[in-house]
Amino acid sequence: MESSNTRSMFQTISSRELNGFRVRKRPCFVDDSSQFSRIGAIDYGFEDDITPPMALSFCKTSKNAHILAVTGEDGYVCLYNTRLKFSSLATAAENAEKARKCRWLAHENAIFDVCWIKDDTNLLTACGDHSIKVWDSQERKCILALTGHTGSVKSISAHPSNNDIIVSGSRDGSFALWDLRCSKSTRAHSDTLTIATVHGAHTSSSVKTRGKHGKAASMSVTSVLYMKDEVSIATAGAVDSVIKFWDTRSLKTPITQACSHDKLSRKWERSYGISSLSQDLNGVYISASCMDSRIYLFNVLQLEKGPVKSFKGCDIGTFFVKSKLSPDAGHILGGSSDGVAYVWQVNKPEANPIKLEGHDGEVTAVDWCSNEIGKIATAADDSVVQLWNINSSCYSTTRSPSSIRKRERTLPMMKRRKLFTQEETKDSIIGPDLDPLIKSTVQFDSPNPTSIPEIRTPEPLKKQLSYSHVNEACERSPDASFDSPSSVLNPPPSIKRKTILDYFLAPSSESLHNLRT
Repeated sequence: MESSNTRSMFQTISSRELNGFRVRKRPCFVDDSSQFSRIGAIDYGFEDDITPPMALSFCKTSKNAHILAVTGEDGYVCLYNTRLKFSSLATAAENAEKARKCRWLAHENAIFDVCWIKDDTNLLTACGDHSIKVWDSQERKCILALTGHTGSVKSISAHPSNNDIIVSGSRDGSFALWDLRCSKSTRAHSDTLTIATVHGAHTSSSVKTRGKHGKAASMSVTSVLYMKDEVSIATAGAVDSVIKFWDTRSLKTPITQACSHDKLSRKWERSYGISSLSQDLNGVYISASCMDSRIYLFNVLQLEKGPVKSFKGCDIGTFFVKSKLSPDAGHILGGSSDGVAYVWQVNKPEANPIKLEGHDGEVTAVDWCSNEIGKIATAADDSVVQLWNINSSCYSTTRSPSSIRKRERTLPMMKRRKLFTQEETKDSIIGPDLDPLIKSTVQFDSPNPTSIPEIRTPEPLKKQLSYSHVNEACERSPDASFDSPSSVLNPPPSIKRKTILDYFLAPSSESLHNLRT
């Protein structure tokens, strides 16, 4: 009797559950079909023509997010409306006829990459004819042709905020920076729009190649990324698994690099190239599809540590197989040579990926819809584009790494109180009189939609990028979050940052101490 009285209330409740029988936890086996649904299949080929699509991209704005651009080996560009309801009984050809908005011949050669710019009003196409074309998506007219590469253009990427600046990577081993605004003062269809060109960006004398095209394949730049800091560029090549980061203000040598493998200890060991790069919406993480059939995830803050996570299960047999990191950095979507598309959860790299089965050929191009959560598109050599929807249940257990980074920056309550009291003192002493240069900087950062954009030559462009870098750093300082004048008069040490590594660094304890004193 005494023993029953000494039992805790929780033990008593536990003993009464299910008539006193203890429940054994059972593993939960989830079927892949419950984690995704197929929206429909679209045949890229026209009539009886079976042409494999090479690249695809959703529009970037919320208004046009449902529009999907698909390019193929035949040089055509097709735009599809993906918000339509497709019948389960309809064929891929019938769906294509229903969803196709327009179709035009952009090049006489294969189009390897496509990119939307300027609020989806323009479209960039990278082609095997060594050129890049800028298209008016409404009129379907070529506005500009960029020539200068001596090999197929494999990848293109636009500046995050100024879409007049783009970077391209080519099979000739070079990547180039272009300024589309120069076309106003120069003759179109020329190579005079390049800001800079870096030759031999990814070469290695230690890698032996075979065959007639071995040299070209080993030096090819397979993927380029314009980083979110608006200053740095990431490039990858076919020669090895090294990602190089370049400062656009000085392109003589890369500022740093990251590798998915350790340095080769023996000369005879095989070196794996990278087929594609992608980044999340905040630019904190980069994914790289490697030819060893793995996808590696890098943290921009920890490049020296190598990949933070790796994902396996797919078969990356050719450089046409791509992968894409989701905008929230929560998932990775990848193609595969086995005819299946895969979706991994970033927070669960060891878990089995979701398999999207439905293609009859190598799955090459993939993309996420940035404004419709869960919608993805995959393309394969069977000339079919599949539209899928990842169910919301897959997102419930996944927390965005970017949100974790923001929460780590939050100051404790006591520190916030000290900052508030310190701001009131500084505000009363300093007053509203500010330096004219500082005032112009504040006005530049204000969200006033009536601000007039300025057109600059390539030389002042470097100053503009550096000023935007300073303003972005001030916005991320602790005092700036409280609209404190001290964030302007006493900017943090981040204004001296020059690389992508420093851009994302959180304010140090020393800078916080200086702000409070």
